[in-house]
Amino acid sequence: MASVKLGSKTDAFQRQGQAWFCTTGLPSDIVVEVEEMSFHLHKFPLLSRSGVLERLIAESSQGDGKCVINLPDIPGGAKMFELVAKFCYGVKLELTASNTVYLRCAAEHLEMSEEYGDGNLIMQTETFLNQVVLKTWKDSIRALRTCDDVNILHHAEKLNIPKRCIESLAIKASNDPNLFGWPMMDHGGPMQSPGGSVLWNGISTGARLKHSSADWWYEDVSMLSLSFYKRLMAVMESRGVRQEIIAGSLTYYAKKYLPGLNRRQSSGESSSRLTSEEDQKALLEEIDQSLPIHKGLVSTKFLFGLLRTSMILKASPSCISNLEKRIGMQLDESHPWLAESEKEQLCKLIDCQKLSLEACTHAAQNERLPLRIIVQVLFFEQLQLRTSIAGCFLVSENLDGGSRQLRNGLVGATEGGLTNNMNTMRENEVLKVGMDNMRMRVSELEKECWNMKQEVEKLGRVKGYYSKWKNMLGFKIKPQMCSAQVASVRNQQNRNGKSEKVDDRRGGKHKKNLRRREDE
Repeated sequence: MASVKLGSKTDAFQRQGQAWFCTTGLPSDIVVEVEEMSFHLHKFPLLSRSGVLERLIAESSQGDGKCVINLPDIPGGAKMFELVAKFCYGVKLELTASNTVYLRCAAEHLEMSEEYGDGNLIMQTETFLNQVVLKTWKDSIRALRTCDDVNILHHAEKLNIPKRCIESLAIKASNDPNLFGWPMMDHGGPMQSPGGSVLWNGISTGARLKHSSADWWYEDVSMLSLSFYKRLMAVMESRGVRQEIIAGSLTYYAKKYLPGLNRRQSSGESSSRLTSEEDQKALLEEIDQSLPIHKGLVSTKFLFGLLRTSMILKASPSCISNLEKRIGMQLDESHPWLAESEKEQLCKLIDCQKLSLEACTHAAQNERLPLRIIVQVLFFEQLQLRTSIAGCFLVSENLDGGSRQLRNGLVGATEGGLTNNMNTMRENEVLKVGMDNMRMRVSELEKECWNMKQEVEKLGRVKGYYSKWKNMLGFKIKPQMCSAQVASVRNQQNRNGKSEKVDDRRGGKHKKNLRRREDE
């Protein structure tokens, strides 16, 4: 980090508790109160450098008592006034990218211009900011991050410091690293000329370094607050930075501060900046608004992650709808103009057994899907429902057994125990209603499968088509019935079989009687 030293005198300031004293040998004639600190100083060094202090000292010196002034609104508070006081006394201090914004704002607030002495603090900090800080990538980032402090943000905006830092960063990031040397100075490499050649003692050697890719700045700008980050992206976009570069930076920023986008990220790796769900939701909605609309700039997996996180954080309906539309735009690249064989190859990647019931319902109604996939979806949905019904029967039997025990054997139970068992009986009734609904759904699925079989048989009027279709499906299609329906069908078949046997016996006896009569 670059720095400049001001002043030449040794440090004559000493702190005692909540008070600072200047040990120059002369008694203090003024006390400056800043926040909880008090500075016991001398009038002349202060009024000779600051217009505000000159007026306050003049107003406070009219009485006979000791001059006491209060500075409640100085940017940076007591820490920055300590540096201001040292500057007024000519004591050594160091300007850095971390304190120059504070000192520049404090100097402006105290009117420390050239009117009150040559080389005053406004001129010193402004020169350092323009000629040192804004010339390097890292120091521009540091200076911009200090502007996030609410105590100086208003003052810094008045001086256009955030705007100047953002413009400096946008210029550096939008230039090709192979042609621009400034960013590479801060990445540990040798100093370079603006043309890109390596410098040795200020002399161009003609040699060139291998530079990093266009995303080298993603990590650095991700340390900015959301407001400054958005402003930087807007300026970069106005300067013609490619949309895929902007989208890549937004993706990096979102993954850093939204833990839900990276399931493999450990808790220690997540950022502490966004601790509340409200902050995360605000960031997610801003990312959605800032992402370019063009297809293919971000991965579909990333969009699905944003959609999942938006539902968890209960984002606005418009945000969820926009993400769904973005995902639809990306997926529509594959489906509308594919041939039937290509659709089948693509759908082979779908594991129908892992689809939820909602996904199965959607797939069954999707006319773009091949018929084979629809049949498989319906088949596995039916299996899932049958498994659920079997589990419900098991739970129901256990609950019924518990209810019978309640009716037969519980004597002298407490009031709380009876209440719990009554609740269990109510839950049992609710489960039975749910089972009835599931039976109805199974019946509907059976009808759908049967209708599809009829359609396939109609198509199979051409010789050999039906057998080819069955082989292609890979399993036999037949209506699946509930256990009660299967039992009823089997009983009907048994009754029909018995009646046919009785008729055969009666017919045989009748034939024997006819033969006897013919013989007689």
